[in-house]
Amino acid sequence: MSRHRDRLSNNGLLPLMEARKWKSGDKITYRYHPLGGKPIPLGTNREAAIRKVLDLNGVSIDFDAGTVNQMWRLYQDSGDWKALSQGSRDDYTQSSKKLLPVFGKMRAASVRPAHVNRYLRVHRLEAPVRANREVALLSNLMKVAVNRGDMDVNPCKQVSRNPERPRTMAPDVAELQRFLGWAEGQKVTLAAMAEFAALSGSRRMEFLRLQWPQVGDHEVRTFRGKQRGEVEIVDVIQISPALRALLDRLRARADDPRIGPVFPTTKQNAPYTDSGFKSMWSKLVAKALKAGIITRRFTFHDLRAFYASRHKKLKGTLPDLHKNPGTTAKIYDRNTEVGRDAL
Repeated sequence: MSRHRDRLSNNGLLPLMEARKWKSGDKITYRYHPLGGKPIPLGTNREAAIRKVLDLNGVSIDFDAGTVNQMWRLYQDSGDWKALSQGSRDDYTQSSKKLLPVFGKMRAASVRPAHVNRYLRVHRLEAPVRANREVALLSNLMKVAVNRGDMDVNPCKQVSRNPERPRTMAPDVAELQRFLGWAEGQKVTLAAMAEFAALSGSRRMEFLRLQWPQVGDHEVRTFRGKQRGEVEIVDVIQISPALRALLDRLRARADDPRIGPVFPTTKQNAPYTDSGFKSMWSKLVAKALKAGIITRRFTFHDLRAFYASRHKKLKGTLPDLHKNPGTTAKIYDRNTEVGRDAL
């Protein structure tokens, strides 16, 4: 049966290699064209064909060359990676732990939209939102492969993500106060962090490693997370009576209220790691639900929405939480009652 050259299948091959697709569409064969010699048939196994060409040219075999694993290493050395916030880097690193066992050994040029779709809809069916984050990382790795010339099209761009429904509820005041009072007797530092988030609207990444020198007499200075560009934005949080009371309690427990972490672990007197905090917080909320302290689960990020919603209700305006005020309104304003004056 006659065959023809297939441009897409040639992506990622070594120089002088050729892929030829059968007209039936069910088979691709490979061959090598040495300079001044006759074509050498290499069979239908892509990886075996590449190894054979490397052997013919006396080149040591790098079994990782061109794979998604290699793209991950290259991505971490790129300017795009360095431009990310530390929180985004941590999130992508966490995503890689699920993604790479599935795609890591595949050659980037072999990844097809069907593979991405199956990962989203079947392999990670139990965690559809998290799967979206993992495919976002895969898309960045495919971009590295495109820039290298290993492939022409990013397959992730051709697949729609799992639908996500934005969270619409925030803890009410009474339930949050009940939870904080109970949590202080369980995990005092986690309770303090939750109260700080509810009073200041800061992201966890912005104060997880907060140090006492950042806390002044009248303000707390934190570095805003998810920043882009070279100018670093500092959030200057004015200390309210409620926030002052919280900071006074934390100072009273600190080994040295002049230095060190504001929110230390109870054993090492060091800041929580992000993964350690997530694990402890999840257990604390589950325990509160089981004990009937709260009636519905809420995330730590919901406390940022609690702050934004209360700020608008009490002060009439949304706080400056995001570079785009529209994002604050869309994501964090969860007021279910909106007042206005009659004419």
